[in-house]
This record gives sequence, structure tokens and C-alpha cells, in this order.
Amino acid sequence: MGSGAIIGVLDTGIWPESEVFCDEGLGPVPSRWKGICESGELFSPAKACSRKLIGARYFVKGLEAAYGHPLNNSEFQDYLSPRDRSGHGTHVSSVASGFFVPNVSYHGLAVGTVRGGAPHSRIAMYKVCWQVNGGVCADIDILKAIDQAIYDGVDVLSLSLGPSFPSYSDVDMRNGIAIGAFHAVAKGIVVVGAAGNSGPAAYSVSNIEPWLLTVAASSVDRSFLVAITLGNNWTTMGQGMFSGKLTKFINLVYPEVSDLDDERACESLSLNDTWASGNVVLCFASDDYNDNTHNTSWSVKKVGGLGLIVAKNPTKAVEPFIDNFPCVQISLDIGMQILNYIRSTRNPQVKIGASTTRVGQPLSTTVAYFSSRGPNSVAPAILKPDIAAPGVAILAAVPPSDPKNRNSYAFISGTSMATPHVSAIVALLKTLHSHWSPAAIKSAIVTTAWSSDPYGAVIFAEGRPMMSARPFDFGGGIVNPNKAVDPGLVYDMGMADYIQYFCAKGYNNSAISGISKRSISCPKRRPSILDINVPSITIPSLTHSVSLTRTVTNVGAINSSYKAAIEVPPGITIAVKPRILKFNHKTKSISFTVTISSNQRVTTGYCFGSLTWLDGVHSVRIPVSVRTNI
Repeated sequence: MGSGAIIGVLDTGIWPESEVFCDEGLGPVPSRWKGICESGELFSPAKACSRKLIGARYFVKGLEAAYGHPLNNSEFQDYLSPRDRSGHGTHVSSVASGFFVPNVSYHGLAVGTVRGGAPHSRIAMYKVCWQVNGGVCADIDILKAIDQAIYDGVDVLSLSLGPSFPSYSDVDMRNGIAIGAFHAVAKGIVVVGAAGNSGPAAYSVSNIEPWLLTVAASSVDRSFLVAITLGNNWTTMGQGMFSGKLTKFINLVYPEVSDLDDERACESLSLNDTWASGNVVLCFASDDYNDNTHNTSWSVKKVGGLGLIVAKNPTKAVEPFIDNFPCVQISLDIGMQILNYIRSTRNPQVKIGASTTRVGQPLSTTVAYFSSRGPNSVAPAILKPDIAAPGVAILAAVPPSDPKNRNSYAFISGTSMATPHVSAIVALLKTLHSHWSPAAIKSAIVTTAWSSDPYGAVIFAEGRPMMSARPFDFGGGIVNPNKAVDPGLVYDMGMADYIQYFCAKGYNNSAISGISKRSISCPKRRPSILDINVPSITIPSLTHSVSLTRTVTNVGAINSSYKAAIEVPPGITIAVKPRILKFNHKTKSISFTVTISSNQRVTTGYCFGSLTWLDGVHSVRIPVSVRTNI
């Protein structure tokens, strides 16, 4: 359960009074811990910190320097302390390390016991993001916070934030996350970062450095079903978080227009649409709607509307209701059936039921629509994201809206929510394998991931259109924590490998020396970036046959033998030498060569496959992505 592990969270702060942060059953603070709790606005260390929340600091000087003056009340809507106002930092901390709390729900939905992935771990909050102009995090504050966390003694850094796009280079001092994370990894600290919420566009993934463990967002096997009954007694099911009572039959309307301005689109509904008063509105979401149901339902409610039905591309992201306002999401084909009913009926009506929670239904897992996608925009030969984890409708603690109430919970979706799931798994692995390097832990997570979902179904990636998920959607796959404990083999890396990466990128010696804090002189012949020992193979431009090397280290049974199994991408030939790896007490690491060539005579898009090492117990799988360029 992560006992002894310390998770450092860089975010918007924390609400320490939440019951998920109680320290019941925890022993003394680890003696190696050097961190402190800083006092500040509405934050007293004596009351706020405990054996659970063992550190809390805030960093704002970089942001103030960017603004050119201390932040004042007119632009600053936050607590000048580690206390959280937005709720984001509290939520992700709860997901990573929250303690067991029974009988939690969101207005009666998803009733159960809430807990974090590593409930016995400790939390250290480093507040670097502030409620200024909608929310901002300064790179210099992030860098200072990471360096402070390294000194304090965290085991894992959880970063549910990312750099601006396009990204600065890996060695640019304005790239606070990349520089700080490199410092952390050099000290043996695993850094887990969010892939970003700019999907499904290609090249949108953030936190793309090879020393980061980058997390995409996937769905969970939980749905919130709502019955929709039309006036002709035809009933269908949608999804929504409406916990009110079953409505009576209500007039159902659809805003027919004749011009080319698509005012029927959900995002076009506004406070000017008074025709919605007293009605349930059907609207169709455009491809760029981006799950903005919350704002649309608010507009309909404000003008007196009694409900909203949103027809959209299939997605499992469901947003919370507005004050028990009936809001239901349906697929486009169901939307067309309802529209046909409206157009063929003199007085169309609809009745909307209350939401019911269904858990464990074997629906195929999906990569969320919003989850940012690869390829890597800075180093296309380095696969990103690395892994996917639950990030859709995650229920966790947030600051209470009523100060009299100590506890509050909310559903939030995002790669920000997926990231602390993986941070918790890293904390668990650190307690079991304290000698493993950050790269070894990353490899264990990537190579043991589910490439099909836990029910055996195909994993899909939401998008336009929905397709089976590929490495650029979810890296190695959906995280499988039980398998990651015993991966068999790992693709390990150390500082020499990261220096090789810098040299392969062509960065000058002074820049590399600056980030690595050591004197570096790259070889005259630039090394191949394809030889960086990451747990994946990505060839962005295959013009002729290429050979690359990987090295695996045995962390399983001392005497073991592995055989290569190759899923060859279409039109590609792959040869592995040797095809059998034999380990013993003398041979713990073995290098192998992979030769890849194309049968294509035209330039192609990416094709995908995999390379797996099998010993009868372990399945050590890495994704292979190849694009032919003739």
C-alpha cells in the first residue's frame, strides 16, 4: 500500500482537512525526510500537516517576476499559501495517496469506498500553480519546486501539468519541467507527467523527454446510465449524472434553421435562446465540441430550459450535472432517431430518468478523446505517451464549497487524473524494489501493460473516427500494476544513456554540461537516437534497412531463458539477433540487435507491431512503430 514512500505533488495546493488525508495507522514521518510545512494564508502547519501530509510549500516568486510586481487581490484569486482553492491539487493528491473513506458518493452516484492508489504513502505538496487569469504555473517556480523536492527527499514526483506548446528543447532553461525532471531522475526519483488534454490531434503530447514517465488517460468500467423515453413510449439509454427524480413528459424541441450557420450545434446555444424555456433541448455536438456539456447545460438552464440531450461522437467522458439539471449524452445515431421522432410528431415529448451507476460492465476500454497523442514533436524516435491509466470521471476529494463541510468529492476527467494513478503505482514499486532505477520502474510499467483491455476486448482510441488504440495513443498500453511488480526483464537506463540522447539530438557540449552539471564532450560521430535504450522502437523515417540495439536486464529468476516473438508491422520485415536470451548468475544483462527493413515502395504512414520476450512466465512487450519514407 506504499508504506514509507513519499509522493511529491506539484500542483495547485491541497485541502488538508479532507478526511482522505487523515494519518490513521501511519507510523512516524520517515527519518530521511527533510521537508517542512510552510505557514501562509489560512494554512497553519501545526493544524494542517500530519504523518500523512508531511510537507507543504508554495512557490510564487517566479510568477510575480513574470508579472513584474507582487500579485494583488484584483488579479489573484487564490490563497497565498499551500492551501488549494481550485481543487485540482487536492483531487490528484487524493487519487495518488488518499486514505480509505467508506460510503463516499457524488450526490448518490458511484457509492463506495474511496482511496488513493497508495493509501499508506505520504504526501508532500509543492504549490506551483495559481488562480491567476484562469490558472498559470511559472516554469521557474516549477524548477525551484522540483529542486526543493529533491532535497526534501521525495521518492516520486507527480506532475499533473505540462509545458506550453510547442515545447522548448530539452536543454532550454525555460523548460522547467524537463530540466527539473532530469535533475530528479539523476537522483533516482521517478517523475510522472501528464500527456496533456489536447487530443486527439497528432503531435499534441507534452512531457516528451525520455526520462519522464508520460501518462495518457483511459476510461474505466463504470457508466452512469439514464433512461430516455419519448412520447411514443420508445426508450433508449444515454449517459449522464442527473440524480434527481424521474421527470414528467416534457416538450422536446430542436432548433431548426435554414441558413449555413449551424446554430443547432450545442456550442452555439446561449443565453439568447429563450425559446428553450420550458422545454428539453436536443442538440448535436460538432467535432470540436470538446465535451463542453457543462457550459451548454448551464446556458439552457439559465433561460428556463428543463433539460438537455447532447448527441455526439462516442466518448465515455461524462460531466457532472448542474444542480440536478437533466443533461444526457447520447450517440449520434440515437440522436438522429430522436430527431426523426421530433420531425414526424405534432407534439414531441420526452421523459428523462435519474442516473444509475453500473460498475464492472465489460465494455471495451478506450483512450479518452481529450488525451493528447503522439508522435513526439521534439524527438519523433522517442515514443510518447508511455502508458495510459484511468482518467475519465475519476471521483476524488476536492475543497468543500461550504466552509462548514470538511469533506467534498467530485468527478474530474483529464490526464491530470491518470497521472497520480501511475504515481501511486510507482510508489508501490519503490517500496518493493528500492534498488530499481527510474528507467527500470518505467520499463516495468510499460512492458507489462495491457494491449487489450482486462476483459480481453480491443482497446479503442476515441477520435474522428474511433479506431483501435495505437502506441501514439497509449504507449505500451493500459497500466497493469500487478504485472509490473514482476516484469522479468527491464530496459534500464542511467545518466550515460541520457547523455547519449543529448548528443544524438545534436545539442552542444555547453548546453549538455549545463543541464547535467558535469563536463560533457560528445563524440565527433553523432550517436543514433534509435539506440537509446527506451522500452519501445520508433522509426519515424525508414529509408533503408536500419539496425539498432537494445539491452535488457534480468530482474527475475537468475537462471532463465527468453525467446523473441515479433508482431511485424504490415509491409515491414524485422529480424532480431539473438532470438534467444539466456541469463544466469554471471550474465544479468544482454544486448540484442533489431534490423528493420521495408517491403514498401512508397512513402507510408506509421505501421505498428511489437517485440515480446517470453520465458513461459513473463511477457516483456515493447511497441514498434515504423514509417517508411521512400
